[in-house]
Amino acid sequence: VQLQASGGGLVQAGGSLRLSCAASRNIFGFRAMSWYRQAPGKERELVASISAGRDTNYADSVKGRFTISRDRAKNTLNLQMDSLKPEDTAVYYCRADSGWVSWGRGTQVTVSS
Repeated sequence: VQLQASGGGLVQAGGSLRLSCAASRNIFGFRAMSWYRQAPGKERELVASISAGRDTNYADSVKGRFTISRDRAKNTLNLQMDSLKPEDTAVYYCRADSGWVSWGRGTQVTVSS
């Protein structure tokens, strides 16, 4: 599965961004999809995930601010990020579990204070 993330950029604290991840196969056939992020000098961490059954899971640090969703018409995984904080600055990656794990190239999110 090929994944392509987009939507990153530079935003001021308190602002919003919407990330999208396009896939080469029907994402609704996947077991789960997730967003991860990696900040400089830190390990990659799970941000949010959504299962085939639409169960969602969020890191405590983003609960209430980020929303993960899937768009059937566009076949994309999305991450709506609101009330962004400087500590959200990282490279964001989408991940698909289709029976084997696939990673997309990251998209940079920079939040200025």
